[in-house]
Amino acid sequence: MKTSIGAKTYVFPTPVMLVGTYDRKGRPNLMAAAWGGVCCSKPPCVCIALRRATYTYGSLVERKAFTLGFASREQVADVDTIGTCSGRSEDKFELLGWTPRKAEHVDAPYADEVPLVLECELVHTLELGLHTLFVGEVKDALAEDGILDADGQIDVLALKPIAYAPIVRSYHAVGGSLGSSFTLGKQRGG
Repeated sequence: MKTSIGAKTYVFPTPVMLVGTYDRKGRPNLMAAAWGGVCCSKPPCVCIALRRATYTYGSLVERKAFTLGFASREQVADVDTIGTCSGRSEDKFELLGWTPRKAEHVDAPYADEVPLVLECELVHTLELGLHTLFVGEVKDALAEDGILDADGQIDVLALKPIAYAPIVRSYHAVGGSLGSSFTLGKQRGG
């Protein structure tokens, strides 16, 4: 038996992403966002959905580029700070004591302190209603050595990414592996 609980975005969890853009004056800014994720594998593309009212929205439209930074769980208070103040009135890099870096492949900044960064060029925009979906083609990914495994791939447990539960407004940690994809089903005869 299931109970109807209404039409809402019950997607658990969502990734917490730090969207990096330059404003019209060339000031670096970060925005915390949880509406987004992977949308294409070839070419590699990610998407984020932003409200027009956000400061980042105008910067992204103007510069046609953004970065997505993925912080680790030790940075959750910093991430929450980024998400609770506006770049219109706050220099978030200065507020946190973080270091802005210019992305090499796109016209956008990122925080040096964040262990994983995707440099993205805006390739599609779709008006959805309250939010606009921005699709960015990933031009490069930057990872700290400490989150890479022996094969040079991201070790999710070393990254310790932050997940977000939007409806209940809470942050969560990613736990251990449940098994390998494309293997578990075969093991049970599926």
